[in-house]
Amino acid sequence: MHPNLCFPDGTPMADWFFDASKPTLSSLGKCYSLTDAGIAPDGLVHTAEIQALIDRIHHEGGGVLYVPHGTFRTGALFFHPGVHLYVEEDSVLLGSDEVTDYPVMETRIEGESCLYLAALINADGCDGFTMCGKGTIDGNGLRSWKAFWHRRAWNPACTNKDEQRPRLVYIANSQHVTVSDLHLQNAMFWTNHLYRCRYVRFLDCSIYSPYEPVKAPSTDAIDLDVCTDVVIRHCNIHVNDDGVVLKGGKGPWADHQPENGMNERILIEDCHYRFCHGCLTLGSEAIHCRNVLLRNITVDAAHNLLWLKFRPDTPQCFEYVTVEGAKGTVDQFLHIHRWTQFFDLKGREDKPASIAHHIKLRQCEISCSVGYQVPEDLSDYTLSDFTLENNQVHAQELGNTSWL
Repeated sequence: MHPNLCFPDGTPMADWFFDASKPTLSSLGKCYSLTDAGIAPDGLVHTAEIQALIDRIHHEGGGVLYVPHGTFRTGALFFHPGVHLYVEEDSVLLGSDEVTDYPVMETRIEGESCLYLAALINADGCDGFTMCGKGTIDGNGLRSWKAFWHRRAWNPACTNKDEQRPRLVYIANSQHVTVSDLHLQNAMFWTNHLYRCRYVRFLDCSIYSPYEPVKAPSTDAIDLDVCTDVVIRHCNIHVNDDGVVLKGGKGPWADHQPENGMNERILIEDCHYRFCHGCLTLGSEAIHCRNVLLRNITVDAAHNLLWLKFRPDTPQCFEYVTVEGAKGTVDQFLHIHRWTQFFDLKGREDKPASIAHHIKLRQCEISCSVGYQVPEDLSDYTLSDFTLENNQVHAQELGNTSWL
């Protein structure tokens, strides 16, 4: 791959980052097929039966839940250590569109631990967890999207916590996670949420949700929340929100709370972005992001190439972030934004610091509407050591460059 590739602060990449090997069905252990267990692709919701099979695989020493040809419908599923998921090509694991099929539980959402709906696929404390195959995991989100916009029409301030919807995939507290070759689509809410995970690989996945005729609200492709050592390679991303998003906590003392933390050593390369709000977004709930490299991507219709969302109620540091070799069309090349949803200083009298430094954009060929969408008033931020190097930015409007 790239034996001499380093992270933006000069740290060499470990050999792990160059491992492009993919799991096969035979490599995942004993195979347990849905149909062999009497679960039929009959349009009925089979949550209890599928969960019983997952539990059985765990009790029998581990293996792989195999989704054969057909469309199998289910609510929330909870995986155990040693149990993997393989979805055969032309097969669909289809989420129920009834939110009561997803239990309310303590989980992690929007930068805090709270009660929210479980995801369709849940894996907590599952080191080595693997999801693969060339089939589809479909969140069946249309009904929930319509409900969200219906409530938003009545209450323009409606948020994701007012109209709760399950995520497609939630993986937490796990190491050596691989997601490969799958079609992950039509999530009701975030598509993939990784919390406190290390050594995560997304390889050759297609991640999709529509922005028309019904917009799929807040269907981020991949949310990394207190994650380290992540590679996202050869993925196709088309969602009605941000593509790859770095989170990690919010609030005036978020950096002192043990459930929060840093995202570090993130490599995103050779991906194809179609419509999304941001190719790489840091925030809106992130306290520290370091050593992030986005490289050699193509972009068709994203709003923002690099988007920094600063919360004025949260201490934040975005450092050593590089975007290089990006080609295509976006609305804004660089966007720096003051994000105030759920703003709450909780009695803190001073304003937490928002810092971005050692940010580099280089060797990009981008057509855009605005080059630099940066506020004129920078009193809320400290920006330093931004480097623009050998870019070809064809902008209809240059934007604010006075801060450079």
